[in-house]
Amino acid sequence: HLSLKMSFYRNAVWFVKGLQEYTKSGYEAAAKHFAPADLDVNLSGRSFMITGANSGIGKATAQEIANRGGTIHMVCRNKGRAEAARDEIVEQSKNQNIHIHIVDMSSARQVWEFAQNFSQSDTVHVLINNAGCMVNQRELTQEGLEKNFATNTLGTYILTTALIPALTNVEDPRVVTVSSGGMLTQKLNVDDLQFEKGTFDGTMAYAQNKRQQVILTERWANQHKEVHFSSMHPGWADTPAVQTSMPSFHAKMQAKLRTEAMGADTAVWLAVSAAARTQPSGLFFQDRKAVATHLPLASSRSTPQEEEKLMAALEEFSLKFKP
Repeated sequence: HLSLKMSFYRNAVWFVKGLQEYTKSGYEAAAKHFAPADLDVNLSGRSFMITGANSGIGKATAQEIANRGGTIHMVCRNKGRAEAARDEIVEQSKNQNIHIHIVDMSSARQVWEFAQNFSQSDTVHVLINNAGCMVNQRELTQEGLEKNFATNTLGTYILTTALIPALTNVEDPRVVTVSSGGMLTQKLNVDDLQFEKGTFDGTMAYAQNKRQQVILTERWANQHKEVHFSSMHPGWADTPAVQTSMPSFHAKMQAKLRTEAMGADTAVWLAVSAAARTQPSGLFFQDRKAVATHLPLASSRSTPQEEEKLMAALEEFSLKFKP
């Protein structure tokens, strides 16, 4: 029962840490040390692709970048919601260079087709992998994959790897992946990527996917030196996704939750600032600072062999759906 005790320990330590750091008051304390000038940038001529840009942290990130003149490629699943979000972003920023691409990130084939077509016709300087889902019942996609894994891990893997050739051709290319501090509660489990064993727990599946994203970021940073990779934790923010996927957490914590803009701040900083570029590639950030990817004494580290196995499995899935 050691692993059970260990996961209880990790969850308890994590929650105490979260109350202190991931809340609105945690953000306000950290923000005292921000350099406000870091975000005084003119982004005209730079192109930012943001998945899940129609609500929550993705939309707040798109808004901040649009306000600074960047070209935005919103990658969304729902046309109506994407258009409504685009109208709001344009209205506030007066920036017309906001484009919509309708893609379901849980469909490996759709992600491939989109990335291949985009690379041929368009330029991207910064990819922000923000789309995510937390499905609380075990559900399969049309391609037969578990939905959280398909969206959060495989979709992110395919979009990023398919765009790397295009990214290597531009000035100051970056990839920012919106992970979650929840990943600190998880040790990589490569033997059950589709959550077929035991009782299905959506929150756990989500946190496992977020751990996988952090490992992907580290791996990509090693493989592709010309692109700057980072992952980040937005903190606990009051977003539509948190309301729908974690209603009891949302109800209990509502007064302490960050705004969407607070949650988006570090993603924006990583995507646009010169300061972020001076940080080594492959790190995990919280409130504009690189932070540890494991809790103290939590034995959540994976071996290089396990990480290799993850990469090989993702590559295999990815090729299976390649058009």
